[in-house]
Amino acid sequence: VLADCHSFAQAFLPKMMEMDHGHIVTIAGSLGLFATACMDYCASKFAAAGFHEALSHQLKAKQINGVKTTLVCPYLLDALPSPLKPDDCVKTAMKGILNNQPIICIPRIMYFAVVLKHLLPWDVPVLVHKFLGIDKCMHPFIRQREAKRHLIAKGR
Repeated sequence: VLADCHSFAQAFLPKMMEMDHGHIVTIAGSLGLFATACMDYCASKFAAAGFHEALSHQLKAKQINGVKTTLVCPYLLDALPSPLKPDDCVKTAMKGILNNQPIICIPRIMYFAVVLKHLLPWDVPVLVHKFLGIDKCMHPFIRQREAKRHLIAKGR
């Protein structure tokens, strides 16, 4: 993920900066703003979100105001009680991008999880994650990955 972000920046950013025009959109996922189980997945999302934040600050420090940035953080598709539909995510993201919104969390309740993480003691967001089911959101992926490793170890 991070290599892709860096390669993109090296390829397109110099011309965007020269023209003082463009829009960089980073898709990191909500787990780039707060973590849960599956540390390698979350770490890759944090890397993309951190790269985006640093890039945004760098553009502001150089007073390049014509190059806009948007961080899009959708929650896991089909993982909520009422699953997010890809088309709805795209529509929400495009609306935010076209309005130069700096960050887009989908669904909007994810903003709440991010704010809690930064304002309250460690135990409070942990309880909220449990209540919302965020603490177990990666369990299906973890089980699938472990089953695949088990099959590989057996030589299948």
